[in-house]
Amino acid sequence: MQKPITGTGKVPEVKIYTDGGCLNNPGPGGFGAILIHRNHRKEISGGFRLTTNNRMEILAAIRGLDALKERCRVTIYSDSQYLVNAMEKGWAIRWRSNGWRRNRKEKAINPDLWEKLLDLCDRHEVRFQWIRGHVGTEENERADQLAKEAATGENQEIDEIYEKTAGG
Repeated sequence: MQKPITGTGKVPEVKIYTDGGCLNNPGPGGFGAILIHRNHRKEISGGFRLTTNNRMEILAAIRGLDALKERCRVTIYSDSQYLVNAMEKGWAIRWRSNGWRRNRKEKAINPDLWEKLLDLCDRHEVRFQWIRGHVGTEENERADQLAKEAATGENQEIDEIYEKTAGG
């Protein structure tokens, strides 16, 4: 469970809408994140030549948080139940404390990204909020558009850890 967001002190409050996906899964992928603070707005995105939907969902949150220049109170809105549940229900923290194992038989998937996300969440006050995708929520639709454009764009990054572990 992440730290609760409390009070309205001088800590900036930021909303981050995220989305990630792949053209095939696995396949070329992309992420999009929209950061909103008062009347300021920033859009970020990136594409990868070979990755997975879930990696892009997590990476969207990572890149959004990483773009913050100071400690903030953040609500991340995502249509990924995988991402939201792993963070809000404490699954990712449990996986880390169990040596990146889901249970005795199964390794946790994407530990490299979960580790980065947990570290970033320690720097900020973060909560994750699930929103239904593709129902007209303006910022979610825009994040989806950014992710799709990045997945089909040129100058794709290489998801080195995925490609090494997937044999790509």
